[in-house]
Amino acid sequence: MSWAMIALGGAMGAVSRYALDRVVISIVGVPTVLGIFLINISGSFVLGMFVSLSDAHPGWPSGVRMLVAVGFLGSYTTFSTLMVAGVQSGESGDIAKAALNVVGSVALGMTAAAVGIVAGRAL
Repeated sequence: MSWAMIALGGAMGAVSRYALDRVVISIVGVPTVLGIFLINISGSFVLGMFVSLSDAHPGWPSGVRMLVAVGFLGSYTTFSTLMVAGVQSGESGDIAKAALNVVGSVALGMTAAAVGIVAGRAL
């Protein structure tokens, strides 16, 4: 059952990540790292909130935890894509853009996770 929940969540997370990235590109008009940045920050927030909520509700079925945390959010967030985009920006000569994207994602991601944990505990 857990494998199926992870697979289902993973499929939904991957499609959601792709869709949000496409929406950002359609708004901005050109491919950009902004979509991946927003995905990682929102995913950090939601995972932080979900972890704190599930800690407060130990009776939640393990399948729900697998679906949301491991499946959906594991597939939705894209740290590896962030790292590759950072390297590619650096290789193209835009070191400042690469550094700002990577450092900003990590700093704001940690902040979003912390806020998510606090928000989850407040619910």
